[in-house]
Amino acid sequence: MNTTTYVTTTIPYVNGRPHVGFALELVQADVIARNSRLLGNSTRFQTGTDENAFKNVITAREEGITTQELADRNSAAFRNLGDALTVASDSFVRTTDDRHRRGVHQFWHRVRSDDLYRKRYTGLYCVGCEDFYLERDLVDGRCPDHGTTPVPVEETNYFFRLSSYQGQLEELLSSDAIRVIPESRKNEVLSFIRRGLQDISVSRAAERSGGWGIPVPGDPSQTIYVWIDALINYVSGLGFGRKPNWDDFWNEDTRKIHVIGKNVWKFHAIYWPALLLSAGLALPDEIVVHGFLTENGQKISKSRGSTIDPFTVIAEHGADSVRYYLLRAVSPFLDGDFSVERLAALYVSDLANGLGNLVSRLTTLSERASYGAFDCPERPDSPAGFRDAINEYRFDDSLRTLWNRITQLNQGIDQAQPWVLLREAKARELRDCLTQWLEELHSVAYWLQPFLPGTADRILAILAAERIRKCAPLFPK
Repeated sequence: MNTTTYVTTTIPYVNGRPHVGFALELVQADVIARNSRLLGNSTRFQTGTDENAFKNVITAREEGITTQELADRNSAAFRNLGDALTVASDSFVRTTDDRHRRGVHQFWHRVRSDDLYRKRYTGLYCVGCEDFYLERDLVDGRCPDHGTTPVPVEETNYFFRLSSYQGQLEELLSSDAIRVIPESRKNEVLSFIRRGLQDISVSRAAERSGGWGIPVPGDPSQTIYVWIDALINYVSGLGFGRKPNWDDFWNEDTRKIHVIGKNVWKFHAIYWPALLLSAGLALPDEIVVHGFLTENGQKISKSRGSTIDPFTVIAEHGADSVRYYLLRAVSPFLDGDFSVERLAALYVSDLANGLGNLVSRLTTLSERASYGAFDCPERPDSPAGFRDAINEYRFDDSLRTLWNRITQLNQGIDQAQPWVLLREAKARELRDCLTQWLEELHSVAYWLQPFLPGTADRILAILAAERIRKCAPLFPK
């Protein structure tokens, strides 16, 4: 049975240009969305940029430009990264857009009035996270993500009664009504909840943010806390607050999947479901959490700059090569490293000598044997283990099943020695072998579509031609 599916990435801050770390999240989410479409599901995939953060104001001041100019420039770069990686998103949300502001205001009004209250507050604030921390959540007095010492901030804010949703959240997460993947992250979230949830500040003084951000409805002295505003993009991008059919992709029957980094599960698995419960809206179904990506063993940071420019790597090695590295060489859930040297090695071993060599051999043999047209099945069977792996978001294991098939095919060709059959004019035997091998190649290419869309499309086009002919190398050395 087909399922309506909605896939999202987080929306990154625009205080710096995109680095290769966010490419990992884009590609993972794209695979989920493309696979859903391949299975015939009605699917929507959304990404975007978070532009209302105070750190954007700080960066713009340092550069001597307006915050809007900074947001426009870097948001365009994030959109271009998706295009460069052939990410097939249906919507790109900018939180400075009017459609998002309207959605945020509508959401604020929809939250239960008794869940919001004002109070004077003193807390430890991390500028990098744009979040308040309790002493118990710090590591040696420092932010666990940025390693900086939070600064005391005292002001009057609006608060949300998160504490009143502790029991519901624990039940939803422990029962997998909201499924957090992998299990280790689910346990981390539940441990955080069971320590006791505190009410959270959901606004900031407009004076402190220089007036940048979305004002609290009816109170221009306050701006809505950037993380609350950012979470609402998942419904504002669908038209919440503007379109009557916005909930076509946000309802109880839609499979709603958030792809996020390991440092933001608190917002997505705790704050967001609580806000949705308060607003009387459907909850997300799955929260897929990936690890951090380092560059040659070093942590990536937009504020410090990235040593590897993703656009340069894509231009030099191709989008599918970069996608292959991120999906095959990096764990889908644990921290991983991006190395241009290792990417180049995998390009040769797996792409050029593996898949590329297989396609070259089979198309050359088919042309020399005058094979003609290949009858492509509508939807071939996938390799053993492929479906289980991709359903569990183990992208590396899914690709491993395809490359095992590629290796077996290359070995089978070596053992069968079809060039001998060709030389001895044993046409029927050769045709039978070619048909079997082409069927296997077609299966690989078909299920490769979510992962390496450009490469898969080329192979499928070759197999669908009226006559199979020798093709140019898919991955030139």
